Amino acid sequence: MDFQQLADVAEKWCSNTPFELIATEETERRMDFYADPGVSFYVLCPDNGCGDNFHVWSESEDCLPFLQLAQDYISSCGKKTLHEVLEKVFKSFRPLLGLPDAEDDAFEEYSADVEEEEPEADHPQMGVSQQ
Repeated sequence: MDFQQLADVAEKWCSNTPFELIATEETERRMDFYADPGVSFYVLCPDNGCGDNFHVWSESEDCLPFLQLAQDYISSCGKKTLHEVLEKVFKSFRPLLGLPDAEDDAFEEYSADVEEEEPEADHPQMGVSQQ
């Protein structure tokens, strides 16, 4: 996929996230992204036909630790698409963006329903004396 096609994929991805594609550098095959409040990262795209993977990094020391999940994902087996990489980065940055983790959110909704019934049922099973 040529760089312009990758940039188009990135633009489309940005339309569904808080991130903006703020810069592209075709010769370096680099795309820079930014979202408030000060969350930034860049992606280096592999050359056509090259065996390299995508590379994500941030020049912000506050953002860098959050990229570990995405970096681990990229270095795992198999080829990744730019969209898959960007989705993993977005998931990594959800806490910095003040967003709940999508998977945790669904779990909380489910467990909230269960918790309402549990306290009464738990006490006798836990051996709590009612004397």
